[in-house]
Amino acid sequence: MNQLKVMDEKEIKRLEELDKKYFLHPTSSLKQHQEKGPKFIFTEGNGVYLKDVHGDQYIDALASLWNVNIGHGRKELGEVASQQMGKLAYSSAFNNLSHEPVIRLSEKLASLTPGDLNVFFYTSGGSESNDTAFKLVRHYWKLKGLPEKKKIIGLERGYHGVTVAASSATAIRQFQEMAPGKAPDFLHAVPHKTNCELGDKNDPDYARSLRGIIEREGAETIAAVIMEPVQGAGGIHIAPEGYFEAVRQLCDEYGILMIADEVICGFGRTGQMFGVDNWNVVPDVMSMAKGITSGYIQLGAVGITERLRDDLANVSNDVLFHGFTYSGHPTACAVALKNIDILEKENLVEHTKQMESVLAKGFNYLEEKHSIVAKSRAKGLLGAFELLADRENGIQFSPDKTVAPLLVEQCFKRKLIVRPVTYGGTNIIAMSPPLVMTKEEIETMIAIFDEAIKAVKKTIL
Repeated sequence: MNQLKVMDEKEIKRLEELDKKYFLHPTSSLKQHQEKGPKFIFTEGNGVYLKDVHGDQYIDALASLWNVNIGHGRKELGEVASQQMGKLAYSSAFNNLSHEPVIRLSEKLASLTPGDLNVFFYTSGGSESNDTAFKLVRHYWKLKGLPEKKKIIGLERGYHGVTVAASSATAIRQFQEMAPGKAPDFLHAVPHKTNCELGDKNDPDYARSLRGIIEREGAETIAAVIMEPVQGAGGIHIAPEGYFEAVRQLCDEYGILMIADEVICGFGRTGQMFGVDNWNVVPDVMSMAKGITSGYIQLGAVGITERLRDDLANVSNDVLFHGFTYSGHPTACAVALKNIDILEKENLVEHTKQMESVLAKGFNYLEEKHSIVAKSRAKGLLGAFELLADRENGIQFSPDKTVAPLLVEQCFKRKLIVRPVTYGGTNIIAMSPPLVMTKEEIETMIAIFDEAIKAVKKTIL
């Protein structure tokens, strides 16, 4: 990193007080913020590292918010943004107006997405992408003369964003209860029950499976099923082999559209360009964001198949009354193109696949050394492990022990940033480092986990 002058303590204190006074933080404890101020104030980043106002350097093992795929400090993206701003910073895409960056990006995405997912609508982020996906599939069925097909089925522990519709599709209780008033027509199935999808009515979870819900509600009322290839915010849950193929078959059987939420998994995160590529499945609709620009500028997208586009064009006689001011933002599209260029030229998707085995090996080491570590998993550079009081019998720690947050704090002390997932009494440690992370950096991260776990065991045992 650049050798920046460390701020003096007086200026740091002033920033902390200004932060407390004027900034309402997203997905944060308001009470804790008012009592203690911001946890970190970062000043710069490089590769997998972030540096704060004190000059301390941290491994960003979350890629900040699952999104800085090509790593911090890539000046090429800033240069592209500057060039585009100097040429055409912004232009509306309403009323069939267009510009070169959005056309070039759409062509590029079509070369990367599976099957005939070759048509793209642009947003500013993942929540907007999923909201758009819901509106498009409902609009599609309405124009096809089936307006009653409007229900969306997601999976329990699935996360799809925080707008009203996206948080209603999200099946994490805390996000739905933040502001009462869940949108109607959103249902949730028990995740990853392949035997249910194949029709095993003896399974105790059958009524809560996708097939069971479709049979109960009636396929004529179901617009789409939405799933993450790997559940991210819910705790890094990876589908078993055959699951996505079974869901694709189920949707085809009942005439239901399949939405893949690739907001976290897309653009190399799982060791494939898109998460669904791990299972050779082509959804009807695909939501994207985060890694499309590696977080350097706000951009999201929704891909739909050419068949859906053609059907909509054939039956539509009116304007598509959906669009955001920044749909297809020229500067964001230019940055996305450069970001994808870096992913490809530096072979970061293949590198991520190679690093999966290094990460899994590190997790295995932690499980062998610490009896409280269990259920480790990794798909590309998307990984997690759990903390259990009794690993052999799958017994969780008592919630009052707050084991996962304790471990995360110990990691912070050792200059490693990771995330606890505690929904439903779990103690999951989740990570998604930048795709540029090396074998040596993974090993450093595992060594920090080892020391942090030792410190937590002394506290709780």
